[in-house]
Amino acid sequence: MSKFDIMETTVAKVQAAYLDGTLTCRELCEDYIARIKAYDHEGPAINSIICVNPKALEEADAFDAYVKEHHALCGPLHGIPVMLKDNFNTTDMPTTAGSIALEGWVPDKDAFVTKKLREAGALILAKTNLHEFAIWGETISSVMGQSVNPYDPTRTPGGSSGGTGASIACNIGIIGLGTDTINSVRSPSSANSLVGIRPTIGLVSRAGIVPYSLTQDTAGPICRTVEDAVRCLDVIKGYDPDDAETAWSVGHEECYMDHLNVDGMKGRRIGVLESLFGKEEINESTNKVVRNALKVFEENGATLVPVTDNIDQPWLTSEVSVHLDDFQHDLDGYLATLPEDWQIHSMAEILEKGLFHPFSESNMRDAMTREVGSPRYLEKMYNKIGVRTHVLKIMADLNLDAMVYPHQQQLVCKIGANQQQRNGVLCSSTGFPSIAVPAGFAPDENAPIGVPVGMEIIGRPWSEAKLIEIAYAFEQHSHFRRPPVSAPDLNK
Repeated sequence: MSKFDIMETTVAKVQAAYLDGTLTCRELCEDYIARIKAYDHEGPAINSIICVNPKALEEADAFDAYVKEHHALCGPLHGIPVMLKDNFNTTDMPTTAGSIALEGWVPDKDAFVTKKLREAGALILAKTNLHEFAIWGETISSVMGQSVNPYDPTRTPGGSSGGTGASIACNIGIIGLGTDTINSVRSPSSANSLVGIRPTIGLVSRAGIVPYSLTQDTAGPICRTVEDAVRCLDVIKGYDPDDAETAWSVGHEECYMDHLNVDGMKGRRIGVLESLFGKEEINESTNKVVRNALKVFEENGATLVPVTDNIDQPWLTSEVSVHLDDFQHDLDGYLATLPEDWQIHSMAEILEKGLFHPFSESNMRDAMTREVGSPRYLEKMYNKIGVRTHVLKIMADLNLDAMVYPHQQQLVCKIGANQQQRNGVLCSSTGFPSIAVPAGFAPDENAPIGVPVGMEIIGRPWSEAKLIEIAYAFEQHSHFRRPPVSAPDLNK
């Protein structure tokens, strides 16, 4: 074990320690591998990690040799251990998307995001569990089974990027990567007291990521701090010829690290989207936490503006979001690229051969009945245009810089249940950017410090810089993030 304080550490602290010689990348990776054994496999057994990079220590030694020779870092994420959701292609580890149908599949090309991370000096420490094919929010896969929330062992860690969320919450790794089609970066961030960024569609390439719905898919960071999430976003953003949607990002390039402004709430007008707060008894604990968190805005120079327009979360899910409508079409496009001798090349073959977790079957069979381009599909796409304009008009009429609401109207679900009342669909169905931040904890008999509750901050397309200023200032003045007591420092 190194003498470096691993708990709640950041990119900046780790890299400063590399340069002053008080920490090596090998020591850091050894510490994280020890925590994987103690907390992922044993102890609370969060079951978040599908595969540890077998060459992690060898790669760490190379980073240490570089520092020794050059007395400098090789890139903005030099030697930073990354927990990568297992639907990002990696050429040195299998990419399963959580399905036994892809178990053992090693792509011959990294995903664009994977490549950008490596070029920035990041070390891919592990591939994390996800809800099979990223299709829902409880993080159950046929490869690993159920991941567990480290704050409350009776609950899921959210999803679909729940393995990334649970591991980063437990201080395993520093940068986490997830994908988000409906809620899947922000859900585990909310459920694990973390920061998650869903960027504007087109800011980050999806090339080389196993798709769910290319209309709505994006990738984003899941980290313990806004600063580390922003460091990651700066690395992974940008135009990729292999993902045409990223052409929209050209002209919107900027350094987001320049927007870590501790006064970023001052003078801002923040809309409170009242229709996305639950109205039932089950919503009371979440509402109480978020209402308390809203005080941080007013105490630090922002003006809260009630937004009374009816944004209907169930309607958005059923009448605007095309996640299940795209699912078969887009996944089949990926599966068709697998080697000829691979066991499956379509969703139909996955179902026919029973290569799935029972929890996933109903969603896949539903997806098989839908068709891209059908009248029903086009109706949803038409609705999507209307919702985008409606949201922008609300913000224009009220002169808002951003809007806020609880990510989920009730606490993250128990193991064996389904996620309910998640509000992430607003951003995923519109393609607008959103940052989830810790808002506090709701008391629960099975959670020693409470169940984490997250708040979303939504903005106009390409307004990431403004959202980062708001989110960073909110974090710096609130400090709601707390690590789970189930994964303490192994040195103590």
